[in-house]
Amino acid sequence: MSVSIDGQVVFDRQQLKIEVGSFTRDSIERAVPGLDGVLSIDLGQRSRKIKQTGVLRAKSRTQMNERINAISALMDGSTHTLVTGSGDKFDNLRMDSLNTSNERTDGAGIVVDYEIVYTQLV
Repeated sequence: MSVSIDGQVVFDRQQLKIEVGSFTRDSIERAVPGLDGVLSIDLGQRSRKIKQTGVLRAKSRTQMNERINAISALMDGSTHTLVTGSGDKFDNLRMDSLNTSNERTDGAGIVVDYEIVYTQLV
C-alpha cells in the first residue's frame, strides 16, 4: 500500500519513517494577592509535531523537480490528511517545511533524501 497525502501518492514507501511527537497542553497560572499558591487555568490540548523522512527517486532531474514542486505545493497553510502504507491516518496536518539533501545518482536515476515537518492541529 502506498503512502498518500490528500489521496495523492507523492512519496516513495522505501525508507519512509514517521516520527510522531506528543500533544501538549497549555495553561495560564496566576497568583492572587492574599492567597497562598497559584491559580492554574487549563487551556486544553495543543498541537504536536510530526516529522517524516524518506527518499525520493526519479529517472531525471526534471522529474525530481516536478516531484519536489508537487510536495512543496502542499505548504499552502491548509490542513491535509496523511495515510501511511500500514493504514495509520493523520488528519489536520499543516506542512511547515520540506528540506532535501544528499542528492545522488544510482542505476535508475536520481535519489534525494527529504525531511518534512508537519504540525498536527487539534
